[in-house]
Amino acid sequence: MKVSTESAKTTQNIASLFLINYLIGKMIPASTLVKLKNIVGQGNFLDSPEDKIAYSYDGTQLISKSPDAVLIPRSTDDISKILTLANEDGFAVVPRGSGSGLSGGAIPVENSVVLLMNHWNKILEIDQQNLTAWVEPGVITATLHSTVESLGLFYPPDPGSSTICTLGGNVAENAGGLRGLKYGVTKNYVMGLEVVLPNGDVMLTGGKSMKDVAGYNLRDVLVGSEGTLGVFTKILVRLMPKPETSKTMLAYFDKLSDSAETVSDIIASRITPAMLEFLDNTTIRCVEDYAHLGLPTSLESILLIEVDGRPSVVAEDADKIIELCKKHNAREVRVASNAKEANKLRAARRSAFAALARVKPTTILEDATVPRSEVAPMLDKIKQITQRHNLTFGNFGHAGDGNLHPTCLTDERDSNEIHRAEKAFEEIYTEAIKLGGTITGEHGTGLAKKKFLEHQTGLAAIEMMRKLKGTLDPNSVLNPGKIFDVKPRCEGPMPKNQDQLKRFLEMGAFT
Repeated sequence: MKVSTESAKTTQNIASLFLINYLIGKMIPASTLVKLKNIVGQGNFLDSPEDKIAYSYDGTQLISKSPDAVLIPRSTDDISKILTLANEDGFAVVPRGSGSGLSGGAIPVENSVVLLMNHWNKILEIDQQNLTAWVEPGVITATLHSTVESLGLFYPPDPGSSTICTLGGNVAENAGGLRGLKYGVTKNYVMGLEVVLPNGDVMLTGGKSMKDVAGYNLRDVLVGSEGTLGVFTKILVRLMPKPETSKTMLAYFDKLSDSAETVSDIIASRITPAMLEFLDNTTIRCVEDYAHLGLPTSLESILLIEVDGRPSVVAEDADKIIELCKKHNAREVRVASNAKEANKLRAARRSAFAALARVKPTTILEDATVPRSEVAPMLDKIKQITQRHNLTFGNFGHAGDGNLHPTCLTDERDSNEIHRAEKAFEEIYTEAIKLGGTITGEHGTGLAKKKFLEHQTGLAAIEMMRKLKGTLDPNSVLNPGKIFDVKPRCEGPMPKNQDQLKRFLEMGAFT
């Protein structure tokens, strides 16, 4: 497409306006806020100090920033108009669901408004013939679970925060969860999206056809884009028949290495559990103190294992798993005899974060993923790192797919300890990469991990991501500063004031 010189100049001027506002921290002008209020209506425009504070942070406790306003759009057209205005007046828009994310993806930036989507909470259609459901992005994940299960259907993605997180947030972060080993993650169940693009255009991609290779796979580009490439307004998810039965068990180990070898043996035996989770001793002690489940607190590790499917296969797999646990010196294997007992056993894993969060004022929950064969070496590395920095860590996570959640128990008022925690996490990510892993398996990059991303992906990959963002969002209005930074084309330090910025812009220093 040929772009006129005048059009190119207009785009550059808008980009310049945004960069001045964003990098210097200028607030959105009152005249623009009036325009936004006219779009959404008085009752859907929040700008009191209390509202700004309420939406200044997410699940990352150490990062916060107040927005200039919080908007509650009531239609796709509202969102389109907001993004169109953002491009015209040069401010940022930060989409938000429940705010339960753990990478800072929903944290406001300078010169921004929060776009609150959690009230878009309707399940629009459940198509039992095609095994699909159309949902709005604010639907709570657990609500979809219970709704489709009442019809004998199944939506597998099961994040640990499923009772509070939204499907829009799940899609934005490509969330995983406890059932990821057998069933995969969110992207495996997204068939279609209605999305408002950064320029205000509305696009529908994907659909109910099980096979569709027409053009680029735009759906998968948007899934996991962390709110930087579009705002989801409708999501089409794939459903499955509900498994006929399941069996849940807890295996107790006196040695962490024995539990790790058990995990490897289960996978090598061609058994794929629906859940294969682990807790270390620190987490076990915290969970028992919190939930009183009767867990032996002297254990070094617990595995939560669940198999599901046809009754005959479930019984056979469960017997084999028990045999493997005992082969690797499990002290005991507790097997649930009914659904109530199964829920109690699952509570040991589901309450891990809440239990750890009670110990100290600040709890930093992270995720680092390694190949399954490297789980035991990675846990050893984490132990060495935390001991060297004199920190208290709990470890739990998805042992079956190598997704670990090292969790630091600290106090943000102790700046020295927070500094040591930051250094420890930096070393943990470095070790994960060395073992062929990743800095994040399911929490996303956001603000929290963007400085580590190039270490994992390399500069060429970062540049490709920047080009994609720059093409779809040339004015960088949608959730800017997440995943990677706006990049200057000039050498030397970033400009420190508005006059210097203007001089840089006149020289064409920024894209």
